Order: sequence, then C-alpha cells, then structure tokens
Amino acid sequence: MNTTPSEHIVKSFDTELARLTGEIVRMGEIAVAQIEAAMDVLERRDSRAAERVIQNDDAIDSLEDMVGHDVVKLLIMRQPMARDLREVLSALRIASDFERIGDYAANLAKRSMVLNLAPPVSQARGLRALAELAAEIVREVIGAYRDRDAERAIIARARDAELDTLYTGMFRELLTYMMEDPRQITSCTHLLFMAKNIERIGDHATNVAENIWYLVHGDEPMPAREKRDFTTHA
Repeated sequence: MNTTPSEHIVKSFDTELARLTGEIVRMGEIAVAQIEAAMDVLERRDSRAAERVIQNDDAIDSLEDMVGHDVVKLLIMRQPMARDLREVLSALRIASDFERIGDYAANLAKRSMVLNLAPPVSQARGLRALAELAAEIVREVIGAYRDRDAERAIIARARDAELDTLYTGMFRELLTYMMEDPRQITSCTHLLFMAKNIERIGDHATNVAENIWYLVHGDEPMPAREKRDFTTHA
C-alpha cells in the first residue's frame, strides 16, 4: 500500500526520534557503568584502571555531540511543534545531564588516584552505598525516558531524598573523623568531594526525571520534591 507524503514525513520523524532516544539511552548506560567502574578502582586502589575510566568519558562526550547534531537537524528540517518539540528539547537537556553524570564519574576516578598516594582510609568504604543508590536512580530514569514513563520518573526523582540522607550522614562522619585524627584531613577532604560528586549525580538524575515529566505532560505541575541535604547546616 502506498503511503502519502504526510505519512512518510511522520514515519521519518519517528525513526529519527527513535535514533535520538537510542543515543541518549546509550549515554545513560555508559554513565552508570562509569559510576560503577569508578567505585571498583577506588576499592582496588588501581590507578591504571582509574585512568581508563577517565579516558572512557570521551565516549559520552562523543554521543552528546551526536545528539546535539541530530537535534539541530530535526529542528531545521522538521520544525516540530507541541509534543514533538518537547521530545527534541527534552532530548537535548537529558543528554546534557547524562554528560555531566559522566563527568562526575570521571572525577571520582581522578580523586581515587590521589587517594592511592596515601594509606587506605576505612571511611572510603562508605562511598559504595552512596554510589550504588545513585546508580540505581540513574538506571530508573534511563528506563523512564526509554519508555516515556513519567510516573516512573517521578518515583525515581523521589529517591534523591534517600541519597541526600546518605550523603549528609557521610559528610558528618568524615568531619568527625577529621577532627579526631588531623593526619587524615587530606584524604578525608578528597572523600568529601567524592561524596559531593555522587550527590550531584543524583541531582542530575532528578533533572532527567523532571524533563521526562515535561516531555509527557508539558507544563502540568509535577509533585513537590523532597530534599534532605542538610550539609549546609552541619
């Protein structure tokens, strides 16, 4: 059966959107793998493997460039409106958030290399639970974006409060340890920055969730977000 020109345009646009979605999902998957790899090299104190984690960040950057190119192409050639325009704009924003998550994972690997120059600090083990939760949240928003599931995205967004609670607890624990043993101040300072990087990963996952809501529901108000990062009052 022959298709009309308008049907061809719709199918072509859908194909291009599907490719765009695939690129962004791949970005998210690489970012999660980077988070997990950064924790692995930290625990093994493997600086050579940490260098590979840092180098792998280029893959996410390349994908973001592809997304940006595809978005510009869609905007110029298709001139999308309404829901289609939200698809394109959300893609650009979500890609940016996944790129930043990849940057934070690379930062974790960089600081692990510095920590390897000093004796092991037992408090470093606390980062594992923090990173595992952050990775879970990122996985959830990847799935929510792939399936265009706004409700799943909001559930994932709510879990950022759990991450804030864990981060606040580790922040206070590290401060206490530094006061008790000033010799560990340098190492613990690096751990504090690493914990903050992981907390920021959660914030970017939250941004992704909010953009999924916007993609699906437009300007319809979303549920209020709970925050539990009390480190500014510690």
